[in-house]
Amino acid sequence: MQPRVSSGGQITGHRLARLLGAWRRHGSRRGSADLAAGIRMLVLDGRLPPGTGLPAEREVAAALAVSRTMVASAWEQLRAEGLVVSRRGAGSWTTLPAGAASAPTRDPFDAGDLIDLARAVPGALPGIAAAVEAAQPRLAAELAHHGYYELGLPVLRERIAARFTERGLPTTAAEVLITNGSHNVLAIALRMLAGPGDRVLIEQPTYPNSIDAIRAANALPVPVAMTDDGWDLDGIEAALRQAAPRLAFLIVDFHNPTGLRLDAEGRARLAAALRRTRTPAVVDETHVELDLDGDPADGPPPLAAFTPEWVIAAGSASKSHWGGLRLGWVRAPAEVITRLAVARRSIDLGSPVFEQLVLAELLAGPADAMRERRADLAGRRDVLVDAMRTHCPEWTFRVPGGGLSLWCRLPAPVGTRIAVTAQNFGVWVVPGPRFAAHAGLERWLRLPYTQPPEVLVDGVRRLSNAAASVLDRDVPLVGNALTGPVT
Repeated sequence: MQPRVSSGGQITGHRLARLLGAWRRHGSRRGSADLAAGIRMLVLDGRLPPGTGLPAEREVAAALAVSRTMVASAWEQLRAEGLVVSRRGAGSWTTLPAGAASAPTRDPFDAGDLIDLARAVPGALPGIAAAVEAAQPRLAAELAHHGYYELGLPVLRERIAARFTERGLPTTAAEVLITNGSHNVLAIALRMLAGPGDRVLIEQPTYPNSIDAIRAANALPVPVAMTDDGWDLDGIEAALRQAAPRLAFLIVDFHNPTGLRLDAEGRARLAAALRRTRTPAVVDETHVELDLDGDPADGPPPLAAFTPEWVIAAGSASKSHWGGLRLGWVRAPAEVITRLAVARRSIDLGSPVFEQLVLAELLAGPADAMRERRADLAGRRDVLVDAMRTHCPEWTFRVPGGGLSLWCRLPAPVGTRIAVTAQNFGVWVVPGPRFAAHAGLERWLRLPYTQPPEVLVDGVRRLSNAAASVLDRDVPLVGNALTGPVT
């Protein structure tokens, strides 16, 4: 008997029917097989994460307007395939067959001579060299002191606070903590708020390193699958009630990897759910400055503006300015900032002073550099879109309004096989399962548009050839696909 690997709660018959959509093939007389196929796709595509409790057969039959015998037969097929487990008195829940876990490992740090379509990281922002030069005299003044700023340099905290205020969330420097990247924020929050066995609500798909951080804290990720249009707010509300997570990790601005953005109405509803269930949330705003179709200042208010007491907003300079700075920040109530600073002591004692001086100079500089950054990324995005439509016409995707990548749906559940095979064609990509808490998402690949245009076109051409070799025949899974750090 397989144990439940997730505590994502119980799905109702009504929600299951909505997820299934038009599950019955036209003219088919094999209703149980069609129903089993529909459930199978939801499990393998990550829409029903492993451990999701299924409704009783009678409830499903009523929701789908079919016989209970048909539902029982479908459940039996799924149990035989290892996709559903049932136990008397406990009901049924989704699972994955043995051996269907995440893709095998390759060296996660070096793409070698491969075209790197795995890391969603742009080069340095123009103007960093000038900021470094301007920061040097300020460094001289710091050298007479000990160099430890547990909360961060005051000037940098003030400038980040001013940016939050411009976005519609009045903020003071006392509500800002400088960290070593936004990922460091989640690690600190987990240390402060979650313990072994505690549940942490996440989106599915989500940023892979957040899943790793949750597991490293011996906490349990509780995934709520996103829909084609964005956040399943009904599902999030149900998971908050049923799973009672100690913490949530959310990305509502140009979500990684889907590129979706939650509108103001959705943020208000999500904030209300967090407040109602008293669930603190780490909200990753790493991509908020990368609005490629508009001005970031004109976007929806930060989620913290709707419920400041329950949101720990995590920002980063890695995607907007340069990953080499390794700086991030937290915006939270002052008393939470104090608690985070205390929890941080077991991880590190502060961020490098010189890098903070450089970032302070960048934030005080003219807005032209960031406008150029967004325009350049928008051009690369359009190049990738055109290349995909030319070389991979059967792949589907939504053109994102911001962020750094396309989230591509494949014509078959072969994402890991394509990622493995692509290395033989000279390109490195990340398959969908890397973005899932418990595997699944085999129909998906993430493709960043951070490389130069000519490299993007060549990479897509190679990827198309790799995909064709997989889709044309049953290619055995031999090789390595990325399971290490993904940016």
